[in-house]
Parts: sequence; C-alpha cells; structure tokens
Amino acid sequence: MSTSPIVPSLDADQDNGKAVTEFYDARAGGGDNAMRRYVKDNRLWLGTLMFLVALITVFAFMAPSVFLGTRIYYSVATTLPIAMVLAVPAVFVVTAGEIDLSFPSVMGLSGLFFASAVHAGVDPFVSFLIALSGGVLVGLCVGALVVYGKLSSLVATLGVNFMLRGLMFVLTDGNSIAVLELRESPFRQIFLGDIFGIPGHLVWATVFVIGCWAIYKHHRFGIHVHHIGDNPESARAMGINVDWTRCLLFAFMGLGAALAGVISIQINYTWWPTSGDAMLLIVLAAIFVGGTPTWGGIGTIVGAVLGAIIVTLMDVGVIAAGLSGFYTQFISGIIIILALLGHRLQSARVR
Repeated sequence: MSTSPIVPSLDADQDNGKAVTEFYDARAGGGDNAMRRYVKDNRLWLGTLMFLVALITVFAFMAPSVFLGTRIYYSVATTLPIAMVLAVPAVFVVTAGEIDLSFPSVMGLSGLFFASAVHAGVDPFVSFLIALSGGVLVGLCVGALVVYGKLSSLVATLGVNFMLRGLMFVLTDGNSIAVLELRESPFRQIFLGDIFGIPGHLVWATVFVIGCWAIYKHHRFGIHVHHIGDNPESARAMGINVDWTRCLLFAFMGLGAALAGVISIQINYTWWPTSGDAMLLIVLAAIFVGGTPTWGGIGTIVGAVLGAIIVTLMDVGVIAAGLSGFYTQFISGIIIILALLGHRLQSARVR
C-alpha cells in the first residue's frame, strides 16, 4: 500500500514516527512557533515597549486630563528628537563594548560652531555643515585618544567632557549667544516646521533613526560593531579593522551630538555654555532602559528610542500626577532600576 507523498507513513520506523509528529506539530503550531521566535529575537525592545505602555497607563490613571489629551504628547515630541539622535549612536558605541561620556560637551561645542557662524552672518545651511564637520572631527579625535592612546573609554571621554566644557566657558566668558536670525529663516522652516501636524525635527530624527537601524542590522559596519563587542580578538582574526572601526564609532557619536546641538539651538534660538549637560544621564538611561546591555555584543536601536520616550515622559508624568518636582529624580531612578532588572531577568548574559 502506497503512502501519501506529503504525510509520512504511520507504519514506518521510530524515526519516521518522529517525522510524522514534527510534521503535524508544524502544521498545527507553525504560526505559534514563528511568533515565539519573533518574541525571542526582539525581547530586548519588546520588554521596553510593554514597560512604556504600563507607564503611560499609570500616568493616564493618575492624571487623565493630561495624558488622555494630545497636547502633552506634542510637547514631548518637541524635545524628544534631541534624545533620539544622541541615544541611537550611543547604542553603536555600547554594542562595541565602549562608552562615550564626552558627547554632552561635543553637543555644546558643535552648537557653539553653529551659533557663532550664524551670528557672524554665515548662511545657516553652511553653518549646519560646519557644526556637523566639527562634531565628527572632535569625535574622531576622541576615538583616536581612546584607541591609539590605549586609554579606557570611560576615563578618557569623561576627561574630554570636562576639558571641552571648560574650553567653551573660556572662549565665551560664560556668555550665551542669541541667534534670532533663525526665526524666519528657510533653514528653520525646513528642519523644524510642522509636517502634517508633526514637529519637523521629529520627522528628520525618525529618518535618522531608520537609517541607523538599517546600518546596525544589515550593513557591514553594523555587523563589524557586533563582532567587535562580542570578541575583539576574534573580529581582528576575521580581518576586521578593529581600531579604525572603533574610531569611527566615536566620530559617529560626534555626528549625533552635532545634530542634537543644532536642534537645541533652533528650538530655543540661543546657545548656552551649559548646552548638553542635562543630556548625559537622559541618554545613558535611555539606552540601558531600552535594553542595550553594558557588556557589548548586542543592543537595540528600537529599544533606545523607546527608552528615550520613557525618560522624556517621566518628568512630565510625575509633575502631571500632582507630585512635587523634588520627586522626579527619585521616581525616575526607581523606574530605571526596575526596567533594568526586568531586562536582566528576561535575557541571559551573552558574555
């Protein structure tokens, strides 16, 4: 008696019996298996998404008049792009097993380049290119200091952060620079004007994030970053130029810092010597709450963006809930620790 060409014979031996079981399991639960694989592969940012939904639910319960409306989210969307363009390059750096604490000062210094050029009468588009070039160049110098100077990235970038901040105070005598010339400029309309009711800089920041995600997940550079973070010696043996790639990571961080500096100036029409200082803890919290672990080799761009949203919402939510501003840091710390513990419990350490 012939057997079906699709279903294995039930009279076959034990191996064939196993094949039959696997065949019917695949037909009955193939979708479930695919879903489980998807959740497993994306558990880092999915956990952050669930945490964000829970956070908004709690805030909506405590302050429904604020969080069930749209004005609060538009307000958050105004400042969120700064955290986004800083957090996403930081994911690359942390995935490679490094840390960059110099980006707040690089953000301020790039903003100084932009504000000084615009104030001197340089076209804003040219000033923008000057700021980006300055941020990349400074980032490349920081990378060279870490890589070729054989210094710890934690200590070296912290020192650079203080050095550049002091330099800005010296150059400006602690004075701010107003750039009211941007108020009616086409440059600001293109980059900050509303696009279908959405702040323009949020749209451009989203484009930047999508491009970074594609590089991180599918481009050779992103693959090299993962290999370096997982095992730099193995990456070197595979032919990857580990030192140059690490330098490029800090240059990329400088690019993100320059973008953040220009966005900040366009929002406020003013550059301050302390520009960027407040972003250090916000960005670090965003990438770690977002699910990127500290030991390198893995990370998540989507999680970093969700983490940035969480951190941005926390201050607003605490105040809207009727609590004193003195509680914001305390509650923010608790939320960050709980998020990190949640990620630690749901994912095994890879190194």
